[in-house]
Amino acid sequence: MNKSLRNPLVFTLFILPALLLFLIFFIYPIFSSLYYSLTSWNGVSDTVKFTGLSNFEKAFGDDRFWVSVKNNGWFILFSVFIQVPLIVLFSLLIANVKKLKGLYKTAVFMPSIMSTAVIGILWGFIYEPNIGLFNKVLGIVGIEPVYWLSDERFAMLSILITNAWQWTGFYIVMVLAAILSIPGELDEAAAIDGASRFQRATRITLPLIVPIISVVIMLSIAGAMKAADIVIVMTKGGPAGSTEVMATYMIKYAITNFKYGYGNAIAVLIFIFTLVVTVLYQLLFARRNERIEY
Repeated sequence: MNKSLRNPLVFTLFILPALLLFLIFFIYPIFSSLYYSLTSWNGVSDTVKFTGLSNFEKAFGDDRFWVSVKNNGWFILFSVFIQVPLIVLFSLLIANVKKLKGLYKTAVFMPSIMSTAVIGILWGFIYEPNIGLFNKVLGIVGIEPVYWLSDERFAMLSILITNAWQWTGFYIVMVLAAILSIPGELDEAAAIDGASRFQRATRITLPLIVPIISVVIMLSIAGAMKAADIVIVMTKGGPAGSTEVMATYMIKYAITNFKYGYGNAIAVLIFIFTLVVTVLYQLLFARRNERIEY
C-alpha cells in the first residue's frame, strides 16, 4: 500500500477527475468567453464573424455600461463600509449572549438559505408605496410615501439594503466561529486586569479576528461584482437603467438581445475587474493579516 501511494501515477489518477471538472467548467468557459468576445454572434447561427476588439470599444463607449460599473462599485462600498461593520457588531453581541445563542445564530442565518426570488418578493411588499411597512412607518411621522423601487434616487439603496439583509447572517456565522475559537483565558485575564467589555472587544477580540474579517471583505467584494439575481427580481435594472449592474447588463445583451459576442465581452470585463479588485485588496490589505497566533 505504501509503495503504491509513493507512485506518481496513483496521485495523478486521484486528481484526474477533479482536474477534468476544473478544466471543463472553469478553464474552458474562460477561453470560450474570451474567443466569443472577439466576435459578432447571436448565439444560434453557424455564422461567427471575427470583429477584434470592437465589442470592448462599444462597451467602453456605452454610458449604460459605466452606470452598471458604478452600481457594482456601490455594491462594494456598501458591503465593505456598512455591511461588514454591522456583521462584526452583531457577531460580538451574539458571542456575548448567555442564553439561546443557537437560536440567534439560526435566526440570522436563515435569510442566506432562502431563495433570492422569495427575498425579492418579500422586500417588494415592504417597499410597496401604499401598503409597505416602510411607508407605513413614514406615514406615522407625517412623511409622504416614498417610491422605493421606482424612484431613481432610492432604487439602488433599496436593493443594497435587501442584498445586505440576505447575506449578513452568512458572514455573521463565519465571524462568530472565529470569535468563539479565541481561548477564553485571554478574555478572563483582561477582565481580571480591569478591562471593560468594550475594551476587551476592541483590544483583544477584534485584532484576533482580523484574518476572518479580511476573508469576509474579500468574499463581499467578489459577491458584489457578480450581483445579478436580486436586481433582476426587484427592478430588472430599472427604473431607466439606474439599478443595472454589469451582470444584468451582460444578460440583457447576451440572452435577451441575442448579442452573444458582446455579452461575452462584458463577461470578460467582469472577470478582469473582479480579478483586479481582489488582487489589489490582497496586496494592499489582506496579506498583512493572514495569520494570528494566540
